[in-house]
Amino acid sequence: MPLLSRYYPGSYSDEQFFLEKRIVKHALFVAGSFVIILWLVKIFEIEFRFDFSSWGIFPLTVKGLRGIFCSPLIHANFEHLAANTFPLFILTFSLFFFYRKYSYSIFILIYLLSGLFVWLVGREALHIGASGIIYGLAAFLFMSGIISFNIRLLTISMIVALIYGGLFWGIFPIKPEISWESHLWGGISGLGLALLYHKHAPFNQMIQEEVEEPDDSDEDDVQESEANHSGDYN
Repeated sequence: MPLLSRYYPGSYSDEQFFLEKRIVKHALFVAGSFVIILWLVKIFEIEFRFDFSSWGIFPLTVKGLRGIFCSPLIHANFEHLAANTFPLFILTFSLFFFYRKYSYSIFILIYLLSGLFVWLVGREALHIGASGIIYGLAAFLFMSGIISFNIRLLTISMIVALIYGGLFWGIFPIKPEISWESHLWGGISGLGLALLYHKHAPFNQMIQEEVEEPDDSDEDDVQESEANHSGDYN
């Protein structure tokens, strides 16, 4: 399985394979569970004719503080939720697969920081939806890919950016009905956390081995050169 192969062919033991398999299952469970929760919230809202939009973020109000926790769970309609489902699932899975030990803390920080910044500097409007988390995760994984030279992190973020439909342009106030502040501050939060956690970035295994392991042929050339020089002086 290419997704699990983080090592050179032949050096990937059964123990490593089963460990990676468990990590994949855990990442799938977390990403799937979060997406399911979002759909259950929307179905509950429609089925029982509730309107949860008032629980969104309303900047600089005490009541609006609850939106920091609740707004990512609330979507305007099924179209809005469907548009967020795929990128949210892929990016959440990627975070929990690559970062493992620090994945929960990173996810929670993106979740809270993106909402907090919107509450502090957003427009006087109700801000709802999980797009702030999506931008935060995409920015985090993209910057982490640059820092760690990990092409898979960069590729995942770029694919999501293309499929999501102009991810970059979402940080600008082009459409007034869209919370571009959530996009912008989610992205800034993700970039900042990528720098904060740069020491824990999943560096490319092949690059590490190429740097750490000297080339045997070079050592042979050095030894042969030393032998030739010692012969010249005899």
